[in-house]
Amino acid sequence: MTTFNNEQYGKAIADWATCCTNYQLIQQLLPTNFVFELTPDQIEWLKNTNKNKNFCTEIGVYSNQLVLILCPLDNSGQKIPVTDHPYSVLAKLKSDLTLMEKQEYTVVKNAVLSQELCNIDHNSNMFLPVSNVPIMDQDMALAAIESWRTEGMTWFYMECSEFKGSRIFKKFLVPADDLTPMKDNLSGIVCSFGLKFSDIYQRTLVTLIFISQYQENLESNGVSTQTISNTYDWSQPCPPICNI
Repeated sequence: MTTFNNEQYGKAIADWATCCTNYQLIQQLLPTNFVFELTPDQIEWLKNTNKNKNFCTEIGVYSNQLVLILCPLDNSGQKIPVTDHPYSVLAKLKSDLTLMEKQEYTVVKNAVLSQELCNIDHNSNMFLPVSNVPIMDQDMALAAIESWRTEGMTWFYMECSEFKGSRIFKKFLVPADDLTPMKDNLSGIVCSFGLKFSDIYQRTLVTLIFISQYQENLESNGVSTQTISNTYDWSQPCPPICNI
C-alpha cells in the first residue's frame, strides 16, 4: 500500500492548491481519460479506520502526478489524525472497465374464484427495482464520465480564466457505503471523475464515480425487486460543498 507521511501529505495538498490557478499545469496533470485505482488493502484500511458514515478523499500533487488521498473521519465528521496517508496516482486504466447494472422486476398476479369456481376478480401489480445502497444509474454514470472526458478541460479553462481556480475541487466527501462491495472477490475500485449539473448551484460540478471491480462478473443474488450495480456516485466536491 503506497502511503505519504505527514510532511509529504501536507506538501501534496499545498501543491494542488497552487496548481489550481494554472491552467497549463492542470492540462499536464489531468488527462481526462485517466482514473484512480484503489487496491483491496487500501479499501480495507479505510473501512477499518473510518468511524463515520462518510469518508474524505483529498486531491494532491506528488512527483508531477495527481494523487487521490484517503482520509478517514471520526464520529463528528472531523479527519482522524494518522501517520500514514494511503494514496492512488491518476493513471491510464490497466484494462477495460465494466459498468454493470441488473434490475429485477416482480409481477404479482392475484385471481379470486367464487365458491362456484367463477372468476370474480383478478389484478396484477408490478414491483419496481429498489436499492438499499447509493448506486448510480448506469446511463447517468456513462454520461458523466463521457462529459468529463470531452469537456473536462473546457471546465478547467473556465474556472481558471474566470474564477482564478478558486472554485476548483480540493477534496470530496464520499459515503462509506461506496466501499462496501456487492459480493465477494473484490479486486479493487476504480475512481473516475465525472461532470454533472447541480440544480442547487445552477452550474456544472465535478464528481467522483466509484466503480467496483470483481475477479468474476457481478451477478444477481436472487433477491427480487433489487437493483444490483457496481457503480456508485454520491460524492460532494469541496468547494462548493465544504462541510468536511
